[in-house]
Amino acid sequence: MKPQPPFVSFVLEQFSILGDATARFMMGGYVVYVDSIVCALVADGAVFLKGDQHNIPDFEARGLKPFKPFPDQDAVMKYFEAPPEIFEDPDALRKWVGGALQAGQRSAKKKPAGKSVAKKAAAAKKVPKKK
Repeated sequence: MKPQPPFVSFVLEQFSILGDATARFMMGGYVVYVDSIVCALVADGAVFLKGDQHNIPDFEARGLKPFKPFPDQDAVMKYFEAPPEIFEDPDALRKWVGGALQAGQRSAKKKPAGKSVAKKAAAAKKVPKKK
């Protein structure tokens, strides 16, 4: 298991005012969860907050840029630069990270509750009983 960089630990400490903050290393960066809901990415020494149709206009109004996973390509993700004041003002953190957490909750509700790969494989192996 890769040790967490100090900046990721700092982010988790700050986000913990909203709930149980954890992070998982994924594809060169860290995915940040609060109470098991994805709300942010930490990549390239910066924090990017989850966006959706409800909070993206707030990011755009502030001129906060979306995360580009590949600097040489135009593709962007729905994660936006976090305003710097979230680390100085708990109310700003609650507003911005809370909005990202709500985006994560809405996103989780959209995904169908499907069977895991293991459960699907086990179900495929079951042979119906003869009567």
